[in-house]
Amino acid sequence: MNAGDYRTMLMACASDVEHTFSGEHALGGTRHSKEGLERWFGRLFRLFPGLDFEVKRVLVRGWPWRTEAMIEWVDRARPADGVPYVNEGTHVLRFSWGRLVGLHAYLDTQKVEETLDRLAASGIEEASAPPILG
Repeated sequence: MNAGDYRTMLMACASDVEHTFSGEHALGGTRHSKEGLERWFGRLFRLFPGLDFEVKRVLVRGWPWRTEAMIEWVDRARPADGVPYVNEGTHVLRFSWGRLVGLHAYLDTQKVEETLDRLAASGIEEASAPPILG
């Protein structure tokens, strides 16, 4: 992910993967397909180029048919306006037989919204686009 290679992660996703990112903004909403998640990741890396995750802790439990993982992280980026972005949070992942079936991000969405508002004000239209759903 730190190299912007989200396509490798997508190969492990179920076709009907559910992805939730809270908030009423260009990155918010819930997607219910691998294609929707792919479009979302494309937008994420266009708006937050150089996004880099520092993993703090990983917890995993369950059996192969129902595995849950939690990843605690800090992320950093330098959006197009040049103002440094830092956030921290947790992803909760659900797997079935090694396939990612659910991904929910828990983070400070106020920081995300402030950054998107600033980018939109500087003329980056995608920062104020409607959420990618589907």
